[in-house]
Amino acid sequence: MILIIAEKPSLARNIVAGIGTMKKYDGYYENQEYIVTWAFGHLFTLYDIEDYSNQKIENPRWNLDNIPCFPKEFKFSLKKDENKQIDKGILKQFNIIKTLCNRDDVTKIVNAGDSDREGEIIVRLCIKNALESNKELLRLWLPDQTPETVNQGLNEMKNETEYDNLANEGFARTYIDWLYGVNLTRYATLKTGTLLRVGRVIIPIVKAIYDRDKNIREFIPDIYYGITSNACTNGEEIELNSKEKFDKNELEKAQKLCNLYNQEKAIVISKDVKKDILAPGKLYSLTKLQNYLGKKYKMPMDKSLSIVQKLYEEGYLTYPRTNSEYLATNEKDKIKKILENVLKLGYPVKFKDKKTIFDDSKIESHSALTPTYKIPEQSKLTPDEKIVYFSVLNRFIAVFCSNDCKIEKTEIKIKLGNLEEFILKGNVIIQKGWTEYDEYSKNDKILPNLNINDEVNIKFEPREKKKTPPKHYTIETLNNYLKNPFKDDKNKIDEENEDDSEEYKAIFEGLELGTEATRTGIIDNAIKSKYIELKKDVYYILPGGEYLIESLSQMNINMDKYKTSTLGQGLKKVFHGEITIDDVVELTKKEISKVFDKSNNNGLNTDTGFFNDVVGICPLCGKNVVKTRYNYGCTGYKEDCNFKINFVICKRVISKNMAIDLLKNKKTFKINGFKSKNDKTFSGYLVLDDNGKINFSFE
Repeated sequence: MILIIAEKPSLARNIVAGIGTMKKYDGYYENQEYIVTWAFGHLFTLYDIEDYSNQKIENPRWNLDNIPCFPKEFKFSLKKDENKQIDKGILKQFNIIKTLCNRDDVTKIVNAGDSDREGEIIVRLCIKNALESNKELLRLWLPDQTPETVNQGLNEMKNETEYDNLANEGFARTYIDWLYGVNLTRYATLKTGTLLRVGRVIIPIVKAIYDRDKNIREFIPDIYYGITSNACTNGEEIELNSKEKFDKNELEKAQKLCNLYNQEKAIVISKDVKKDILAPGKLYSLTKLQNYLGKKYKMPMDKSLSIVQKLYEEGYLTYPRTNSEYLATNEKDKIKKILENVLKLGYPVKFKDKKTIFDDSKIESHSALTPTYKIPEQSKLTPDEKIVYFSVLNRFIAVFCSNDCKIEKTEIKIKLGNLEEFILKGNVIIQKGWTEYDEYSKNDKILPNLNINDEVNIKFEPREKKKTPPKHYTIETLNNYLKNPFKDDKNKIDEENEDDSEEYKAIFEGLELGTEATRTGIIDNAIKSKYIELKKDVYYILPGGEYLIESLSQMNINMDKYKTSTLGQGLKKVFHGEITIDDVVELTKKEISKVFDKSNNNGLNTDTGFFNDVVGICPLCGKNVVKTRYNYGCTGYKEDCNFKINFVICKRVISKNMAIDLLKNKKTFKINGFKSKNDKTFSGYLVLDDNGKINFSFE
């Protein structure tokens, strides 16, 4: 007998549908050849810190005694409920899996987790904890969940050892995220008295939004002058924009250049018109699909992912958590079959064997998101499901459309004496082709009817223009940033006409923040934690997110994109077999140890102590001054004493020792690292006067 362990019940049902007739029992299906059972996603979870102690602690409270915690061996246990008891449903299902694994007639056990690193380790943990003797272990890898694919997958199963590197990457990711999350969340919470969720990926995501919103708030509106002509020629207004720019105090200089320009003649020196074929966009990766749905339909990422996951589980779409926009060369026959079904629906499609569609070098684990041969009945789809399904289908139709999109590309060059040359560009669609099914995103100008040697009327004038602040992150721009946080936003790849090799190199090297499989959930956690909010398709920082980032900065906890990306690259090296799990875990331990190393503060005394630490006596009322959430504050605030020492003065963190010194001696030792409004660094002393006011002294 062959035992198949699916990651969840829905996958088990689809495997059973592919196998054929099977009898259902409590927790599994069976026929003469196969047994199919399932997990509920993660049945196992890593030990908590307290679980590594032999002592049972009643109502354990977080404390500094057991952090940082670096287990010699990471251990797993069955998931527990809110009362720290093993969930009864999980225990029952695991016992079923255990019984089935150890049945004498079961000779082979198949890992049928989702086709990614998480699915790989979910089922491996079940087998490792259940199996009591050696049996042959196989892997069922499903790019979609249609019966045909299940049948094909069962006939092409590989030995589980071929996926060891994928499992190693999954375990390494689990361990380093536990190390960061458990140690730094506890440390930051004990320091601030507020639950701060510190994670390897959530922090750089929140910080990106924090930095962008801060830049927008601090943006100083200003103007500059450009020079533009909007005169009419043959009844058509022709806009010519000079490359010259002038500061707000240079209006007179701009006007002089306009006068000089207006003395010249503007002559059309060339007109190039050629017919061309406009290529469609590439097939969707999960990120690109979520970008499109967020931009056009304001659909949040968690919603679009849940819908595309449901359509995948129902067999209508391929595996959704893919980072590729390309198909594998061995999928050509499968695509031909899908195209046959799409053609029957009346869409003009044909098979195309192109490098822009089939490219193995740009696929890590999964091909682009496409429809399967199984077409849903529209009446059975919800309105949002229709939007998601037809977004994928329409892009698929566009890529394989038998009717080309034909355009007329025009470029007109206008020379203004010997001063400047202007180029006007525009496209005219003369045959819609694939644009009838998928959107053409460019907004090309309609060009005036000009010919070579025509004179263009001009009237150049200074035009006041406003410097614009940065834009808030949207679903699309944040996703693009997370895919490659080291790429300039302005260098966005034009998907109709690009070489995306560098983009895929960055993904495969692990430069991205999070993955297609994890980003949506992490962003959703940041929203639920009230660090950020999403309005329509725009992200904004919330006070909780500001407090999180500023508190971590005060604590010298650096979780920037560089550090997170370095660990992401480490995970990819584990996947490629270049380093071991232990190597990337050791790197993580070193980074976490720096936080607990009091000497590691860039030469500055910045340790603010822990929540409720007493730093001295209030000079106004005589009560204790303690570290609070926002400052060193007097405990007599209930009696209207408002004495406090801010954590940050002139961009310099005020340490616990400084606060103690100030309250004890009315003056601190000399402090370096203050910054003026102009960002100039200076040193000085803080002095406490008789009225409880804090002033600077430079003597």
